[in-house]
Amino acid sequence: MYFAIEGVIGVGKTTLARKLQTAFAANLMLEVFEENPFLSSFYSDRARYAFQTQIFFLLSRYQQQRRNVPELLRSGAHLISDYTFEKDALFAGINLQGDELTMYERVQEALAEKIPLPDLIVYLRASTDTLMQRIALRDRSYERSMERSYIDQLNQAYDRFFLERTQRVPVLTIETDGLDYVRHPEDLAWIENRIRQALQLPPFQPELPMPQHCG
Repeated sequence: MYFAIEGVIGVGKTTLARKLQTAFAANLMLEVFEENPFLSSFYSDRARYAFQTQIFFLLSRYQQQRRNVPELLRSGAHLISDYTFEKDALFAGINLQGDELTMYERVQEALAEKIPLPDLIVYLRASTDTLMQRIALRDRSYERSMERSYIDQLNQAYDRFFLERTQRVPVLTIETDGLDYVRHPEDLAWIENRIRQALQLPPFQPELPMPQHCG
């Protein structure tokens, strides 16, 4: 079984993937965004560095998924990824325009045909205010100049893509504003149960109320 965790920058995808790895006895495939040499410059000057940043990400993600997904699935273990190949096009739709966007879309469409699809996408949602708080909390140097308007634009684009479009893969949407699966094990257990239920992967409880926290 292969499922991918998606959501806007700062929502907690990688953290959740790492925490679920043991519960599912799964292999882990994480996005390697630190290797993009244009990323820091992009956040300082989006218009100038958008095309280089997007093309680097597109080819890097293609190489990783094209090579690693079949290999990891052949091991017989479950696989968890903290991103989908399709997510790159969401960023391109915001950051590129004109001939650059047209060229990107042609390349992305050709490469996407060769990428194995997950069995489920877990879409983590959060308000833009929550995302900004989480981005500030992790304090990555290249994200310090990130504008709230950009994150809000991404948030809307993600919602349009995962909530309004017909997907080739089932999508499980989880609202994370009221969850803290780092500090509260019951939150993590609730998410795990939702994923197992969506995948029909025992053991799971058919109905489990969302955890409630005080303070």
